[in-house]
Amino acid sequence: MNRILVAAAAGLAALSTTLTTACAPSAGTPGGPANPEVDAIFADLEGDRPGAAVAVTLGGEVVHRAGYGTAHLDHGIPITPETVFDIASISKQFGAMAALILEAEGRLDLDADVRTYVPEAPDFGEVITARHLIHHTSGIRDWPHAMMLAGITYTDVISFEKILRMLNRQQAINFTPGSEYAYSNTGYNLLARVVEVQSGMSFREYTDSRIFQPLGMTRTHFSDDYLEVVPGRAESYSPSDGGGFQRQPNQLTALASSSLHTNIDDFVRWMRNYETAQVGGEAMLATMVQPGVLNDGEVLGYAFGLSVADYRGLPTFGHGGSWAGYRTNFVRFPDQDLSIVVFCNVSDCDPAGRARRVAEVFIGDRMAEAPEPPAPEDEPEHPPLTEAQAREYTGAYRSPELDSTYDIVIDAEGRLIAEHWRNDPQVLTPTGEDTFVGNPRIFPELRFVRDGSGAISAFTVTGVRVRDLIFERQG
Repeated sequence: MNRILVAAAAGLAALSTTLTTACAPSAGTPGGPANPEVDAIFADLEGDRPGAAVAVTLGGEVVHRAGYGTAHLDHGIPITPETVFDIASISKQFGAMAALILEAEGRLDLDADVRTYVPEAPDFGEVITARHLIHHTSGIRDWPHAMMLAGITYTDVISFEKILRMLNRQQAINFTPGSEYAYSNTGYNLLARVVEVQSGMSFREYTDSRIFQPLGMTRTHFSDDYLEVVPGRAESYSPSDGGGFQRQPNQLTALASSSLHTNIDDFVRWMRNYETAQVGGEAMLATMVQPGVLNDGEVLGYAFGLSVADYRGLPTFGHGGSWAGYRTNFVRFPDQDLSIVVFCNVSDCDPAGRARRVAEVFIGDRMAEAPEPPAPEDEPEHPPLTEAQAREYTGAYRSPELDSTYDIVIDAEGRLIAEHWRNDPQVLTPTGEDTFVGNPRIFPELRFVRDGSGAISAFTVTGVRVRDLIFERQG
């Protein structure tokens, strides 16, 4: 009996060692061909820290496929090519293709007023089309900035339904549709709603049946339930001020604009579709990379969920993504038949920079010389406010659109402060007459408005994706 117990104990110890070894973070977790120069680009992400999954195809063949670092720090699970990531805004090309497929089925006119399909959408007095939504020329305000102004943080639950409710409260758009370009996640979320209405299916069901299943992307789906268990999903992290890393919770279900869950093996199937046109056909894939055009004929650098540009003289298309701690990048060099995808689960990863370095490994000899980086510009200095000047701006200001109020006060150091019960106090620094800047994610520009008598009556907030959102002075 003792011999049996000893043998059993030895067997359990061996099993424990095997499991521990299997779950321990590895120094690069290859699953296919590996290029040592590419490994070197990601060497700093190896080991017991968040990292990345990377795939490269050249001439239709996978030439590099590997994982680096750790998918889940609590449990020491390594990143592998099978690890699932939220790929953030890389998702937009799938939203655009869903609209093109629906158009090919005869159920969507890209140039019709979207209120034809979604009548509950706000009437801004202008025709907004699905094409405007796809090319970011609708003028619809981007919800991430607007929600932060309203005191909603990126770690809050931000559902597809909540985004649509916020859209329905918008009281103005940034500009006349088609006259300018301003990136709008909200526009893509409205596009997803159009797809749902016209297909009679949920956006997740439609993209699964028309795109993912035909391509064999069995580990891919648009997340429509932030509580759903996703096997093999990487957690997201950011560097901690005290060293190490901290979790960045992801509770977003922003259909079409973001929230696509996939792994690099599945994404390789999608990258190959740009070569084979298995889903969509050659004409649709050619349309996908056609840039949008403004009303005045200006050609944009944005196509159908894809940025079209060049790198060191070579044409490219692709997209990046950023949400919670996830950072992602996809780039394709069509003339060289080279595609690269980098999925990271840590916010300081710089996937775009790494993807470009990977491209240089394979086709650097065909690239032009790298341009010199632009010299930094000096920021103009502005004199501090006097107490009398600062006091003129104090008071409560409310946005009816956001149902949110800020109190402008003076602190003990004489600085102007914007206080909100959910946001940290923002120091407002003067940049000109009646204009200020605070936290650039919330107050990239705050401009006080004066009435006919010269008294302060409101302030507006303007950024790249939200313009002239008004907060009216109370009392």
